[in-house]
Amino acid sequence: MSLPSARARPALRRPRACVATGVSAGLARHLGWSVTAVRLVFALTALIAGAGVLLYLWLWIFVPLDSEPHDTTPTRSAPVAWISVGVAGAALILSGWTIVWGTVGYSFAGAPEWVTASAVAQVACVVAGLWAGFLDVHDPARGPRHVLAVRASATGILLVVIVMYGFDFAARGSSVLVFIAAICAVIALAAVYAPALVLSLRGATQERIRRIREEQRSEMAAHLHDSVLQTLALIQNRAGASSEAARLARAQERELRSWLYDGDDPADSDLPTDLRDYAAALELDYPVVIDVVAAGESTERASGEVAAAAREAILNAARHAPGPISVYIEGSERAVDVFVRDRGAGFDLTAVPSDRLGVRQSIIGRMRRAGGDARILRRESGTEIHLTLDYARAALRSQEKS
Repeated sequence: MSLPSARARPALRRPRACVATGVSAGLARHLGWSVTAVRLVFALTALIAGAGVLLYLWLWIFVPLDSEPHDTTPTRSAPVAWISVGVAGAALILSGWTIVWGTVGYSFAGAPEWVTASAVAQVACVVAGLWAGFLDVHDPARGPRHVLAVRASATGILLVVIVMYGFDFAARGSSVLVFIAAICAVIALAAVYAPALVLSLRGATQERIRRIREEQRSEMAAHLHDSVLQTLALIQNRAGASSEAARLARAQERELRSWLYDGDDPADSDLPTDLRDYAAALELDYPVVIDVVAAGESTERASGEVAAAAREAILNAARHAPGPISVYIEGSERAVDVFVRDRGAGFDLTAVPSDRLGVRQSIIGRMRRAGGDARILRRESGTEIHLTLDYARAALRSQEKS
C-alpha cells in the first residue's frame, strides 16, 4: 500500500499585483502559510541583527515574478514612495526641533542629534526617489506625474537639509562630520534623479540598436531587391500568372517583402492586413492572382462581419473565376467599403439554386445582419461585389433590433 503523495507546492513566484514587492505573498503561497504569518516572521527575524531585512531583500532580488499573465505590468497598492517622503519629512521636522529646542536624548556614533535625524531624512528621500523612478514610473495607477511629485518633494527636503548644514558650518566653524554629512546630502540629491538618467540612457541605447537594425535591414533589402525579388518577378512573368511556379514565386515574394519592409512589430489584425494574408493563402491553393489595395484608415477589425463577408467573396471568385482578382478597400472613421472584382464570366444571383447559400447567407445575409449592404454587379468582364458598412446606420439598426 503506497502512501498518498504530498500535494505539490506552487512555485516560488512573486505576484504581479501586490502590496509592495510581493515577497511575503509569494512565500506564503509557496509554503501554504498565511501572509500575516510570513510578515510576522520577517519582522521578528529583523530584530536579529537585521537578518530578516537581508532575507527579504535577497528574496526580492532573486525571486521572479509570476509568468502569467506575462504581459501584465506589476502593480503595487502601497504608496511606498510617499511613505518614504513622509518619513523624510518627519525626520526633517525632528532635526529642526533639536536645533531650536535642544536635545531629545538620542544620538548615533557620537553625531549631533539633528545630524542623525537629517541622515534618516536623506536615506528616506533616496528610497522615495529610486522607488518612484524605477518602479512607480511603470505602474499604470501612478505614472510620470506621480514620479515628478515625489521627486520634487524629496528635492525640497534635501535642499532644506543642505541649507541646515550650511548654516551650522557657518555658525560653528569647521566640522568634518557636518562637512561629510553635507556631501552625503548632495549625493542623495543626485541619487533621487539617477533613475531619470538611467532610463534616458537605456532609451538612447535601445534607439541606437533599433537604428542599427534598420540600417542592416535596409542594406539587406536593397541587396535582395536587386537579386532575389527580381528573380521571383521574372519567374512570374515567364511562367504565366496561373501556373504553379508563378503562384509559388508570388507567395514567396509576398512573404519576403513582408519580412523586409514590415519591421519587427507584428502587424495589427486590421481588415487590409487580414485580407492580404487570406489572399496570399488562396494563391497557394488556386491558380489565381489576387491584388489587395487599401486606401484611407479604417477601424474595421479582422474579426468583424465585413472581413468575413469579404473573405467569402474572394473565395468564391478564386473558385469560379479564372484570371486575376482585384480587392479594393476604402475606409474612414464613418464607413468602410470593400470591392471584390474578378474577370470571369459572371453570374446571375436569381439563377443560382436556392440551396446554394454561400452568396445569399455568407455575404448578403451576413452584411444585412451587421447593418450593412452587399451588392452584386454583373459586368461585361466579370463580377463585382460591393460590401459597405456605415457605422452610424449599423448602430441605429442594432438599437432598433434590441
